[in-house]
Amino acid sequence: MIWLTKYLIVIMLAFTSNIYGQTKNKNTMKLNAGIITDKIAETKKFYTEVLGFGVTFENEFYLLMHTPSTEISFLLPNHPSQQQLFQKPFNGEGMYLTIEVDDVDSLYQSLKKKGIEIKIELRDEPWGDRHFAIQDPNGIGIDLVKYSPQ
Repeated sequence: MIWLTKYLIVIMLAFTSNIYGQTKNKNTMKLNAGIITDKIAETKKFYTEVLGFGVTFENEFYLLMHTPSTEISFLLPNHPSQQQLFQKPFNGEGMYLTIEVDDVDSLYQSLKKKGIEIKIELRDEPWGDRHFAIQDPNGIGIDLVKYSPQ
């Protein structure tokens, strides 16, 4: 009977550890959001100095940045190396990023001290999350959040 219990525990752990990684597509996928903008220099400064992102790669028309768990890229509009699909610049509306952090309160205080404009003040939501929001040079809202353990 003990072996059956151990077997069931192993099966349950295998199932629950993979539940979020399941998709209908069997290919391994990694999302890299890209924004087409003519504000590459301002964007690089904002993401490195305000949010502490690293630069993975950059050239005269492309910037790839990272945190320990994700990447985001920025591309100059109308660049001759790119196909028509990737020519038009982002118009500054209808997009947001959510960045999960360990200590949203200290990040909030740090950004306030740096003089970063807070678009949504630090607040607690009824469902338990604690967050605030800022905006990048491209008009993208950035929600900085500490998710509640549920």
